[in-house]
Amino acid sequence: MVLFPIALMLFALVMERVENRLRKLLEPDPEVQQYLDRATNAEVSDLTKLGVPAAAARARRRSPAKGLDVAQAS
Repeated sequence: MVLFPIALMLFALVMERVENRLRKLLEPDPEVQQYLDRATNAEVSDLTKLGVPAAAARARRRSPAKGLDVAQAS
């Protein structure tokens, strides 16, 4: 009977760690968030058909980024 509260607390601590790791994994990439903020209906349709990487590449080709691209800067 005494082990149940201890086991419950250990389980809660483990689940908190799992939740924190999942939260970090599921945070949207800033580029994806920016894409979703300014996407048109056609671009959202492309996103659902092609997936995030292909739709983001297609959007980059349509409208060049206003900011500095890290790949071009190096």
